[in-house]
Amino acid sequence: MDTAAAAVERLDRLAATPRVAKLALAFQKAGHELALVGGPVRDAFLGRPVNDLDFTTSASPDQILEIVVPIAEAHWEVGRAFGTIAARVDGETVEITTYRSDVYDGETRKPEVEFGDTLEGDLIRRDFTVNSMALRLPEKVLVDPSGGVEDLLAGILATPGSAEDSFRDDPLRMMRAARFTSQLGFQVSADVQTAMTERASTLEIVSVERVTDELSKLLKTDDPVPGIRLLVATGIAELVLPELPAMILEADEHHHHKDVYEHSLTVLTQAIGYEKERHPGTPPDLTLRIASLLHDIGKPTTRRLEPGGVVTFHHHDLVGAKMAKRRLKELRFDNDTIAAVYRLIELHLRFFGYTEGGWTDSAVRRYVRDAGDQLERLHMLTRADVTTRNRRKADHLAFAYDDLEDRIAVLREQEELDSLRPDLDGDAIQRILGIKPSREVGEAYRYLLELRTEEGPLGEDEATNRLKAWWDARHQQPGAGGEPADPVA
Repeated sequence: MDTAAAAVERLDRLAATPRVAKLALAFQKAGHELALVGGPVRDAFLGRPVNDLDFTTSASPDQILEIVVPIAEAHWEVGRAFGTIAARVDGETVEITTYRSDVYDGETRKPEVEFGDTLEGDLIRRDFTVNSMALRLPEKVLVDPSGGVEDLLAGILATPGSAEDSFRDDPLRMMRAARFTSQLGFQVSADVQTAMTERASTLEIVSVERVTDELSKLLKTDDPVPGIRLLVATGIAELVLPELPAMILEADEHHHHKDVYEHSLTVLTQAIGYEKERHPGTPPDLTLRIASLLHDIGKPTTRRLEPGGVVTFHHHDLVGAKMAKRRLKELRFDNDTIAAVYRLIELHLRFFGYTEGGWTDSAVRRYVRDAGDQLERLHMLTRADVTTRNRRKADHLAFAYDDLEDRIAVLREQEELDSLRPDLDGDAIQRILGIKPSREVGEAYRYLLELRTEEGPLGEDEATNRLKAWWDARHQQPGAGGEPADPVA
């Protein structure tokens, strides 16, 4: 954390920005209190970028609208039932929320919203002391009723009141504790960790969507590992991602120095490193991070002790892909993310065959074709999956993958590899064979695609000849109409 003087200077600059000053003046004229609250104040003290501006006020939602609409370019009332009005002021989006107190009844998944009447009361009900500070506007007076500044200095994540009461009010705060551990680099206080452990099961009353959103925010931090460790240590992971603790102490046949859980955390960290190295400045890649964390979740299920004491995990890639798909569906991730994670886990071992013998061009094409639009993520995941401490082995694998990427680049330039398609499309297949749209057109298309993958571009004439020969052979066979013949002799 920077010096207090530097933090005050940043808060002064923030309060003086046109949109903040405009809002402060408007609320003051209307006779209502307004304060910048939570994350922006915390991040100003920490010297972190301040992106989202959150305000709290004594005004009701209706009164907020009366004040904001005349000075805003647009406004949204989606959160009105919870006391929140969003608006775009001077080109920036802000959120303004009535003083409130959210309480769960311990049975339902939604909090009961109660509006409050004081800033101090609003701050005390918030999740952690470091988020329970506010800057009164336009006076620019810091309000810190629970010692947030002291906890910022100590790097401690504590609750304004008792941790048990805080997590009873909103169990999702336990997952926020994990996220802030990673995001801020803080340690949770002893009573927070104890309360998380004792109240882990109460997370079940929180909606799946809120849990998934918080998990995603954790995974998008620069270093999700401390937060993940906290979820596992407190038993919360058993409810959210039970596959994670299941990997602990499962020996890995490729990385004997780590169990599968530790290996997976290392892979996640290394994948984030490749993400930043290869795509600097881009938003966190949630799909890659999920796949990296879950890529070996099939190992506990497939673990076998072979003669001689060798531990194997045959087909853990396929089993793990299916397990990840089921888990992500339960967490209600979107279909595109689920499909991408499935494909990455399914293919994450494919490369290791490359080091056992040179791949033909057809094998390289097949790798690219099977990865599809996940190829770049597969590159990063596969590289990150090398966690051996044996430098010679690690260098060998890195050089091999460099070679594979070089070959892909050459083939991409020569053959338009990114849009791998047969030399003939569906219309040409129907015209050449004299057939109408049917299952046979699809079978012919797959036959030509396999030829294209195995042999590269054939050209229209050669593809036509091969298609006719396949068609004639197919209809000369007894019981014609089945699957096309294998194009590879």
